[in-house]
Amino acid sequence: MPRRPAWEPAGVGSDGGPASVAGPEEAAGAPGSADRVPRRPAWEPAGVGPDGGPASVAGPEEAAGAPGSADRVPRRPSWEPAGVGPDGRPGAGAGPAGAADAPGSAGLAPQNEPWAPPSAPPQGAPLASSAAAADARNTGPDADPPADPPGSRTPTRVDLPALPLDPVGHVGSGPPTYEAEPTALPPADPDDLDDLVADTVLDGARYGASTLRAASVRGDSARFRGEPRRDALLTARFGNGDHALVLVAMATGARATPGAHRAAAEACHWIGRAVGRSHARLAEDIRAGRRGDLKSGLHRLTDRSLGKLRASAAEQGIEPEEYAAALRCLLLPADPECRTRVFFGVGAGGLFRLRDGEWQDIEPRVLDVPGEPVVGFGSLPAETPEGDRLTMDLGIPTPPSPYEPAPEPPREPFRFRASVARPGDTLLMCTGGLAEPLRGEPELCGYLTGRWSGPTPPGLAEFLADAQVRVKGYADDRTAAAVWEA
Repeated sequence: MPRRPAWEPAGVGSDGGPASVAGPEEAAGAPGSADRVPRRPAWEPAGVGPDGGPASVAGPEEAAGAPGSADRVPRRPSWEPAGVGPDGRPGAGAGPAGAADAPGSAGLAPQNEPWAPPSAPPQGAPLASSAAAADARNTGPDADPPADPPGSRTPTRVDLPALPLDPVGHVGSGPPTYEAEPTALPPADPDDLDDLVADTVLDGARYGASTLRAASVRGDSARFRGEPRRDALLTARFGNGDHALVLVAMATGARATPGAHRAAAEACHWIGRAVGRSHARLAEDIRAGRRGDLKSGLHRLTDRSLGKLRASAAEQGIEPEEYAAALRCLLLPADPECRTRVFFGVGAGGLFRLRDGEWQDIEPRVLDVPGEPVVGFGSLPAETPEGDRLTMDLGIPTPPSPYEPAPEPPREPFRFRASVARPGDTLLMCTGGLAEPLRGEPELCGYLTGRWSGPTPPGLAEFLADAQVRVKGYADDRTAAAVWEA
C-alpha cells in the first residue's frame, strides 16, 4: 500500500481525499491546526509522542503498527520503492495503519530526513514480537521465499581466465613507413575484369576437433603503389561426413612480374583439382598413417601442377621463371578421431606451431646429400681408386643432342611433413610475408602468443586483425592459415 510523504497537508486522507473525523487516539498525535504534519524521525524511543512527551494510549490501529516491545522503532529509508517493508522485502496488504504511512502511488517516496541503514536492536532487547511482526508482513500471496539461514552458504572461489592482449596496429621499433589502410587500387582492364584481385580474402571453418582461420592481405607496399596482390588463397572441402578432406592452398607469384597474381591463382586451382580427384585415397592414407605413400603421391601431384604452370608460360611466350609461384598446402581430415595434419609444398614460407605458450619453427628442412656419389645414386666417379680415369676429355666442344631435352633451371625442393596435433596446439602455415617477420621480430611472436593462447579460437575479424599486424621493414603480401585444436 502507498505511504504518505514526509510532509503533507493536514486533513488529507491516505487516498488523497478529505480525511475523516479523527478520534481521540488520532487527535492526541496531531500537531493541532498546522498546515503540515511532521512524521516521527527514523529512530525514536518507544512510548514517546510526536511532540516529545509521553505517547497517549494507542488504539487498535496504532497497536497493529507497533514494533512490539523493542526499544527502538526503525522507520523506512528516505527513498524506497512503494510496497517495500522496513526489512527490504515486499510488504503484505496493509491495514488502515499501514495506509496512513503510504506516500501515495509514487514508486519512490522522498522524506525530510536522509536515509540511514537500519542497525540491529540493542543488546538484550527481546526479538519475539519483531519476528512475529516480520512473519505477519510475509504471509501475503506476493511474499518472497525465506532467506538462507546464516552460515548455510559457503564462499566459492572462481578462477577467472587470463584475458587476451588488446589488439594493436603495429609492433617493433616504430610505425611502418606506409599507411595502415589501402590507398591505391590496381589498374583494371574493361575487357578482362575477371583478372582483378581483391585486397583482402577471409575464410574459416570448423571440422572435427579443429577450427580453421585463413586470410590473405595485400602488403603495404602493393597498397601504396596500386599493385595487385601476388598471394592467392584457396580453401576447399572434398567429400562428406567424416571422410571429408579440407585443403588449404596458398601461393605467391614471382616478384616484379606482371602476371604474378595470375600464376599464383593458377597454381592453387591446379593443385586443388589434383587433390580433389584423389581425396578419397588421400583421406584413407592419412587415417591409416601411410606417410611414405602420402609423400610420394603428393610429390607427383605437386610436380604435375607446377608442370602445367610452366606449360602455360610457354604458351604465353614468357620465361618459366617469370610465370612461377611458391606453393604451400595443408590437408586436414574431417574425422574427429584423426589428428594427423599433413603439410606439403614448394618454395619459401613458414610452418609454425604454438604449443604450451611457445612458438616452434617446424618448417621441413631440405638436406643435401653428403659424401661422394655411390653406385646406384648419382653419377659414376671420374677415376678409380688406383688413379685410372674411366673417361677421356679431349677438350672438343660438342653440341647438345637433339634427342635430349634442354637442361632446366634448378627447381625448388619438395617439402613434406605429417605431424600429430595435441589438444591446445595452434598450427600456422603462412607465406614469406608473415614468416619473415615472425623469424625476425620477437615482439610479433610474443603478441601472437598472447592473442592466440586463449581457450577459444579468435573470430574471423579478430584473426584478420592479428594476421595483418604490421612490422617496420616488412611490407610484402601476407597469407596465413591457422588451425586451433580443441
